[in-house]
Amino acid sequence: MNLIECGRRIWEAAIAAVEPGRLIRESVSRDGDILRIDGETYNLGRYENIFLIAFGKAAPAMAAAFMAIAGERVRDGVVAVLPGETAAIPGLKIFEAPHPLPDSRSVAAAEAALALARRGREKDLIVVLLSGGGSAQACAPAEGVFLEDKVALTRELLRRGADIFELNSVRKHLSAIKGGRLALAARPASMVCLAISDVLGDDLGTIASGPAHWDSSTFEEARRVLGKFDLWENGPASVKRTIEEGACGLRPETPKKSHPVFEHVRTSVIGDNAAALSAARTEAEALGFRPVVLTAADRGEAREIAARYAAVLLNALGSPRRSGEALCFLGGGELTVTVRGKGRGGRNQEFVLAALGRLENAKIRERLDDGRPGEADWLVASVGTDGIDGGTDAAGAWGGPETISAARRSGLDPGAFLDDNDSHEFFRRTGGLIVTGPTGTNVMDIRMMLLAWPLAVILPWLPHLSL
Repeated sequence: MNLIECGRRIWEAAIAAVEPGRLIRESVSRDGDILRIDGETYNLGRYENIFLIAFGKAAPAMAAAFMAIAGERVRDGVVAVLPGETAAIPGLKIFEAPHPLPDSRSVAAAEAALALARRGREKDLIVVLLSGGGSAQACAPAEGVFLEDKVALTRELLRRGADIFELNSVRKHLSAIKGGRLALAARPASMVCLAISDVLGDDLGTIASGPAHWDSSTFEEARRVLGKFDLWENGPASVKRTIEEGACGLRPETPKKSHPVFEHVRTSVIGDNAAALSAARTEAEALGFRPVVLTAADRGEAREIAARYAAVLLNALGSPRRSGEALCFLGGGELTVTVRGKGRGGRNQEFVLAALGRLENAKIRERLDDGRPGEADWLVASVGTDGIDGGTDAAGAWGGPETISAARRSGLDPGAFLDDNDSHEFFRRTGGLIVTGPTGTNVMDIRMMLLAWPLAVILPWLPHLSL
């Protein structure tokens, strides 16, 4: 089995571990009127109505799995799906809503969710199922904020490299549903929220912009973020007016941790990047690799993090070979790209391209077409677990000695493509694109580096490796 096939199997194991239906079935069970949700018990006989709200890329599968367990008790529900995605879940209203940028369909879905939440009474239970992508799919601009202004601002923040925490501090303060405002709309009903995390640290206030969780950010912080990215002075008038009014106390802040509404809200994470990495590690070991999880908390500029990964691989490649061992380095998280060129790509493709550039510049001998006894074979890959990387049809990319050889034969300069943020075109030409289509889940990204020698090795320095 070659390294590409090994990488595919490791990736598939990671995705299977965070399949939304599986996560719901592992977290929710029922015995008659007793519903157990992530360790808590709910007596369905005590509730007059149960409502369901689901947003994010995993929403259809999460909702379908929950309905299979407790569907006959759910009175009504709202589920967002990506445009073109088919979902027919009896008893629930389905709304198409896009990602990564919202449109009028996102507004319709958010308004339907808010209307459903407002129907909640003291003896009702509202179940909220969240996953990555929910911020765009549930977009309800605050009073006085124009949708087109919010979309333009979101697009520009993404283009300039804002991370998810910075992006959400702005979005929450321009929204009628994010930052705990869905929970406010539902009071006095009880609410339970199950989330599949697509953010570092599994912060419940960040997943889908935390519609059911308290918010620690402020209007003033949102203004600082816009200033950091030079978007305040010339920003949309409706945005500036809203944030200025909030900073002056003329608009209510997002609800904070001490707000009494959260006494009736329980939230928990049922799947995340660490779970995917754990499954990848297990599969790598089954394939004969010695797995090393470097981190589950990658953040920062893709090309800078790629340099650190390349250094780990170079260290391994330069180690004395004594007895023979295949290695699998794993990492996860979510990187950013500051776009300065005119090309196409995404954070995963840019990461792999930047890593290849580092490895090529280090003059690693690529494997010749006829092979050389004793040479190492290696692979670097990075993939978005949602199957989407930037505005492309790829989920990510892989690269190895063959990629460097193919680029040289075609006269392609990895550095030039990187300067133009054109990683997609580079890998299209060299054959390194990974295309999976939407996976129906989202727990950030998975990175792997595979290394194998014809002979096994002992690496006493391996436990000390660190990014």
